[in-house]
Amino acid sequence: MAGPSRSLTSGGIFYSLARFSLPVLLTLFLQALYGGVDLLVVGQFASTADVSGVSTGNMLLSTFTMLVTGLSMGPTVTVGEAIGSGSPKEAGRAVLAGLTLLGSLAVLLTLGLALFAQPLAALLDAPPEAMDHTVAYIRICGLGMVFIVAYNFLGAVLRGAGDAKTPLYTVAVACAVNIVGDLLLVAGFHLGAAGAAIATVAAQAVSVLLSLFFLCRKPLPFAMPPRAGRKLTRKMLRQLRICMPSSGVLLKSLYCIGGTSRGMILLV
Repeated sequence: MAGPSRSLTSGGIFYSLARFSLPVLLTLFLQALYGGVDLLVVGQFASTADVSGVSTGNMLLSTFTMLVTGLSMGPTVTVGEAIGSGSPKEAGRAVLAGLTLLGSLAVLLTLGLALFAQPLAALLDAPPEAMDHTVAYIRICGLGMVFIVAYNFLGAVLRGAGDAKTPLYTVAVACAVNIVGDLLLVAGFHLGAAGAAIATVAAQAVSVLLSLFFLCRKPLPFAMPPRAGRKLTRKMLRQLRICMPSSGVLLKSLYCIGGTSRGMILLV
């Protein structure tokens, strides 16, 4: 699906960067649309309390999603750097470090959102009549946070290997699945905010399965080391230093995109 891989270390710099960065930007945009689609469908086919629950819960979930996306920039950079320098073992260490870093984050976010959905909804000042809907949306989407982290990790590995198109294709398919799921569960089965959350988690699971499928079909230019030790810790710390500025930029972009999308939904 992704086509033949091209080297990013040869040829014109501008063309190579444009060819690589455009799919990345489109992928980020599509990821930011999940909550907007949920809100649009719930607004058309569910109650006002459901709309409030999705809107309130989506603010929290979108923030964490962009945080995960920003943190995945660390593995992307370190994997790409190692592959570009012709060091497959070092690239393998970067992959393992990213897996450890993002895997730990997945456990933390999944348990935190599932267990503390009620106090988080109260902290977000959810209206009393929409409290149950907000808690349901946060808890269900929180249980699916593992898929968000897994997709971003797999996308980071693919982009580090020079393939920015496959993550775009997989998230585009996932968006289509999310739309169909929203219409089926919200408009068809009248599950409201909970149905929108289930559709979102299912779509994210599809993106992970597709990413794994295409990743396994590609010849990977790295080798996983049998032991990592202190080098793994140093690699993780370097990935954190790289990705923290990206996380801040993405969070600022999220608020701009979120505000625009919510304004368009209100006009509809």
